[in-house]
Amino acid sequence: MFSYSSLSDDFYLNLTLATEMELAGSRDTVLHYAEQLQKKYPDMRNFYARDKGDFVLEGDKDDGRYRWCSVEPRRISSGAVNPDSYDAALEQHHFALEVAPYALSVSPLDCEALDLLVGFDFTYRGNHNELITEALGVCPAFEKVAGMPGAKFINNEPNITLSLDEECRTQCRVSVETRTTPYHVRTGEFQEEQLSVYVTSRRYGSLDPGMNFRGALDQLDEICREVVEHYVAPSVLEPLARTIAMG
Repeated sequence: MFSYSSLSDDFYLNLTLATEMELAGSRDTVLHYAEQLQKKYPDMRNFYARDKGDFVLEGDKDDGRYRWCSVEPRRISSGAVNPDSYDAALEQHHFALEVAPYALSVSPLDCEALDLLVGFDFTYRGNHNELITEALGVCPAFEKVAGMPGAKFINNEPNITLSLDEECRTQCRVSVETRTTPYHVRTGEFQEEQLSVYVTSRRYGSLDPGMNFRGALDQLDEICREVVEHYVAPSVLEPLARTIAMG
């Protein structure tokens, strides 16, 4: 079986459902939703409120492996950091979507967008942008300008977004996010920071008649797995890991 956790230092799978209308956000509804998730996953026992009416339920972060979910005025999110397996994290997201229509009055008609994000973090001390250049290269059209004498990379974050249907309602984005700033480059003082690679599949708009959230999530899951396993792992993640290991 394909091992996602072996591809980077940290791995996570996040789900986001954005709605057109504001969610039923009363005290009772939010607590009922959180209680249903806690019954399923007892380790999720830390509940708190953030600014602007956001509520979070999460597990302990001590060992770097935990689940979380959040309810915002127009968004429901679910995440698993360093899960036991990809499938275990996906099961959590399925459950979050199964409970949401009953606890928070979410309808497939009210879907603005549904996202599934697979994230990979590499811990690296140094210029992330130069690491990206060494491991992945730059666009051929930019090779000459990138080779200007004395030039240093202060930003190199490749990303592409592809449409997977004629109406552009289903899309996939592959992106890299660095944490190196011009200050780090100027001073040469680099801390251990997370370099992130994201694969996001997204479906826009209301669900088709007869389709439920589980079916929509399964479609996004299929896209993410194909993109990671056949394209991103061999062409992005493995070269990054090799380059970091060579130091």
